[in-house]
Amino acid sequence: MKFLVFLCAFLLAISLVNANHYGCGTSPCGVGRICHTLRGFCSCVEIVHCLDVNLRSNQMAQWRDNSGVLFTQYDITITNYLDVDITQIFIGTDCTLELRDYQSLWNVVRLPNGELTLPSYQPSINKNASYTFGFIVKGDRLPNMAILAVTY
Repeated sequence: MKFLVFLCAFLLAISLVNANHYGCGTSPCGVGRICHTLRGFCSCVEIVHCLDVNLRSNQMAQWRDNSGVLFTQYDITITNYLDVDITQIFIGTDCTLELRDYQSLWNVVRLPNGELTLPSYQPSINKNASYTFGFIVKGDRLPNMAILAVTY
């Protein structure tokens, strides 16, 4: 069962990266790859081989409002495993990130194209450290997310 959940999450991440417009030079990295820039050198790394950074989700709470609508609060932790600070990161999402309302997203910025990135008050993620952002969504499904690009 755990394998099936992992496989589904992996395939979902790959489908999110399908729309990845980040790349090295003039060509996008493409399906199943992250645009990875380290010390000025850009490369397209397959998601399964990118062990430098990851996203971890944690369901924090769940409740129904007075009209019976179900809401779930999640924290997402970005972990930097390298000895270099992350200076930029872009996380792809899709329509499954259905926020409760405009104020139901914190510690991250949602760009007009729907991608998530670090806020101005958190310009980097320190080496060998983590950063957490959160949101409240309608329903109980964890939204689809995948790292599209990371710069160190």
